[in-house]
Amino acid sequence: MSVITISRGSFSGGKMLAECLAAQLGFRCVDRDTIVERAAASGVSQEELMDALLKPPSILDRFSHKKYIYLTLIQAALAEEVRTGKAVYHGNAGHLLLKGGPHVLRVRIIAPLEFRIRMAQERLKMDRSQTLAYIQKVDQERRKWAHYLYGVDWGDPSLYDIVLNLEHVSIQDACEVVSTMARQSKCFEFTPECQALMDDFVLASTVKAKLALNRPTSDLEVEVKAERGVVSILGQLAAPEQLKEVRYVASSVPGVTDLNLDGLGSKVHV
Repeated sequence: MSVITISRGSFSGGKMLAECLAAQLGFRCVDRDTIVERAAASGVSQEELMDALLKPPSILDRFSHKKYIYLTLIQAALAEEVRTGKAVYHGNAGHLLLKGGPHVLRVRIIAPLEFRIRMAQERLKMDRSQTLAYIQKVDQERRKWAHYLYGVDWGDPSLYDIVLNLEHVSIQDACEVVSTMARQSKCFEFTPECQALMDDFVLASTVKAKLALNRPTSDLEVEVKAERGVVSILGQLAAPEQLKEVRYVASSVPGVTDLNLDGLGSKVHV
């Protein structure tokens, strides 16, 4: 019942690998558009959510709270989508968005530049120089995005369980390698313990999203953890009266059995 995330540069074969794995393992193939559509059900436009996933923050964005809200909604949507396992997600930083839940099989796929240019030209119908510029731009934006939000180098191999280079390996061969890992390694099975961890992660992500959508608490940036229904919230309140609202919103989420708000401080001392 593994969850597999695939990280890749643009036009590096990630979608083809995901589709192959889904077919071989009987998993669902989940893409970025599916998650954005699910997150948009909360009332935020799909265009704004997609921008949060694709565009690195500008200087002005660094002082904006919107990206926190959008990514909180996307994380909650992805967590709920893969909650029961048997899913392959190919999209931006799935392994980072799911960090904090049970261990997922984190795959990184890289491909020679000529392979990527050929695939991009077939789809985008641009000349070689335009295609190369496009690939370089997208790679740079994804690298900036990961570094700004998570403080990591997007290409760091230590972030992944396996890195596959398509220079001398076909998509089919790569698919065989990953599917074998998913089938045989107990590290990636959804045991009852792993399912409990995933349920906790989904609950914490849902509470965080509800706080982000609730007007009186939407200006907060908090860390939320859950363990067997007990939810802990850490962060700084903008005003002491927000504590009551946080308690109300969090306790109304199905599955929350108790709250620990000791980690919530206030910037305003009264």
